[in-house]
Amino acid sequence: MAYPDDLLSPSEHVVIHKHPHWKALVVPVVVLVAVLAGGTWLAVLAADLTWASIAWLVLAAVAALLVGWLVLAPVLRWRTTHLVVTTERVMWRMGVVRRVSLDLPLRRIDSVRFEQGVTDRLLRCGTLVIDSASDQPLELDDIPDVETVNSLLQREINDNPEDDYQPEDRVIDGRA
Repeated sequence: MAYPDDLLSPSEHVVIHKHPHWKALVVPVVVLVAVLAGGTWLAVLAADLTWASIAWLVLAAVAALLVGWLVLAPVLRWRTTHLVVTTERVMWRMGVVRRVSLDLPLRRIDSVRFEQGVTDRLLRCGTLVIDSASDQPLELDDIPDVETVNSLLQREINDNPEDDYQPEDRVIDGRA
């Protein structure tokens, strides 16, 4: 999915657009299964009660609250979180109701590195750490394929338009 063009300057192009890694959705899926299993089990137990219909309504309300709070909210948060690297800046956008945005021009970035634990290495994700002129480095957690993102970001930071390949620079025998 491309990032909205109306947020980009005319000469700016998207290089990378990522959502957080899918591992952020593991806990909501486990919670969903647990709520459905627990709610079904309690509904079966309540079936023999004289006030079963009231118990089912209360169970449905509690299940809906839990699913909304512990499943839908994290999924929406994951879906609305974007890491976008363009030819001019790094953008980090997140939030559903309250929107949080960070734009960091590439020329302001001093260094970029990534951190991965054992689990992150197995899942091919990690934490991208961007150092800039600010006191604290920017740490972006759960970035999928963080090594590739790191190298592409390094390439964009160090990109010099003067050293780009130009087809007219080729010599006749095919060598550059």
